[in-house]
Amino acid sequence: MIEKEYQVLDKGFIRLDGYYADDISVVNSARVSYGKRVTSVNESDKNLIRYLIENKHGTPFEHNFFRFHIKAPIFVAREWFRHRISSFNEMSMRYHSPDLEFYLPETLRTQVGKPGAYVFEDIDYDSHYTEQSRSLMNDHFEYSKNLYEHFVETGLAKELSRIVVPVSAYTEFYWSVNARSLMNFISLRNSPHAQHEIREYAIVVEEMFKTVMPITAEAWINNERVAP
Repeated sequence: MIEKEYQVLDKGFIRLDGYYADDISVVNSARVSYGKRVTSVNESDKNLIRYLIENKHGTPFEHNFFRFHIKAPIFVAREWFRHRISSFNEMSMRYHSPDLEFYLPETLRTQVGKPGAYVFEDIDYDSHYTEQSRSLMNDHFEYSKNLYEHFVETGLAKELSRIVVPVSAYTEFYWSVNARSLMNFISLRNSPHAQHEIREYAIVVEEMFKTVMPITAEAWINNERVAP
């Protein structure tokens, strides 16, 4: 699983760049209160993890970390960065002129309802409307890319040239996070209420979490996916 890139959306990816995490770290972080330490997880330890999750004893889930490398559209990254109990480092267009790539959605959707209670539905217009809209988006992306490259080539500072780049452009960043914050992220972003694009990433993150910390993940899921 380490270093493997899992494709997300049309041009994005996520990979687990490194981790120092397991279920034993939770058990030992909790049992240190009594001066105890274990080297393997038994049924009593599994019950302890379930107890910690259910009763919101969260700090034992903070003594570990996951480090992800992510390529995502800027608008997805901006939602991601709202999860502040974690660390981020992002590619900077002040110093680097990337070969711009843009997210082009396969399907389009409409927004129905009131603020705070929207329902998003696939647009039921004919395929001509969908293809026309996607074509207009793509034309805009190409224009923005050409304009950005023109400004850079003619000597405008990269930090100003980038202002013509839309939020559909892909960026890359590293994200380091502990299990407690990771569960909170997944609870919110792998949810029917989350935006489709970030949910696609959260689905992959959840599978990685389940692989690395299966006992913790199971207890969290059985607790209705509520982070401690």
